[in-house]
Amino acid sequence: MNLTIKITDEPNKSIVHLSGEIDAYTAPNLKETLIPLTQQKGRIVEVDLEKVSYMDSTGLGIFISALKSTKEHDSKLILVNIQERVLRLFKITGLDEIIDVNAAIRGGSE
Repeated sequence: MNLTIKITDEPNKSIVHLSGEIDAYTAPNLKETLIPLTQQKGRIVEVDLEKVSYMDSTGLGIFISALKSTKEHDSKLILVNIQERVLRLFKITGLDEIIDVNAAIRGGSE
C-alpha cells in the first residue's frame, strides 16, 4: 500500500494529512515532506494520522527526526487522530511521553 500526503497551510500552521501505510518504502517521501515544514521557526506542524492503518519503526524514526528538528528550529509537532493500532507503537516505545500525541480527538472509542 502507498502513502498519500496532503498539506493544508494555515497562518503559522501546516496540517499534514496522511493516508495509507508508513513503512520502509513510504517513509523517505514522508521525511522529505515533513522535515522542511519543521524547519520553519514558530510553525506548528500538525500531522493527521486518522487514515494511517499501519506504521513500523521506520515511521517512528521519521517522527523522532521531526521532533529533533522542531527543537532546533523552535517549531512544534503535534500528532492527531491516531488509530489505536498506531498509537500502541508510540506507547510501547514511550514516544507518547515526548511527542505531543493528541489521541483524544479520534481514539476509536467514540
